[in-house]
Amino acid sequence: MNEHKAPEPDIIGNTGIRKERGIAHFFAASRYSFQGFKRLTQESAFRHELLAYAGIIVLFAVLGASFNDYLLFSVLAFVLFAVEALNTAIEEIIDRISPEFSIVAKHAKDLGSFAVFCLLVANAVFVASVVIRTALA
Repeated sequence: MNEHKAPEPDIIGNTGIRKERGIAHFFAASRYSFQGFKRLTQESAFRHELLAYAGIIVLFAVLGASFNDYLLFSVLAFVLFAVEALNTAIEEIIDRISPEFSIVAKHAKDLGSFAVFCLLVANAVFVASVVIRTALA
C-alpha cells in the first residue's frame, strides 16, 4: 500500500535551518535584512556614510534643493550603502576562508574598497553639482 507522507520541511544543508515559504518567507527575509543592517552599523565607514547622508539632507534643505535632487541623492546613497554591505560581506568571507595573508585575499578586499570609493566619488560629485547649481541660482 502506498502511504501518503507529509512533505519534509525544506532544510538548508545540514544546518538545521528551515527554509520558509509563503508569507513566512517575506518576514524571514525582512528579519535577515534587518540583521544585516545591524551588522553593518558595526562598521565605522558605514556609520560615517549614514552621518554624511543625514548632513547632506539637511544641507539640501538649507539650499532649497529640488525634489529630484533629494531623490537622486537618496538613490546614490542607497547604492553606496548596498555596496558597503557587499564589501563588508567580502571581507567577512575572506577573513573566514583565508585568515593568513594571501595576495588573492588582498586583491579581493582592495577591489571591494575601490567599488565603495567609486560610489563615494559619485555621491560627492553629485552633491557638489547641487551645491554649485543652487548657490548660483
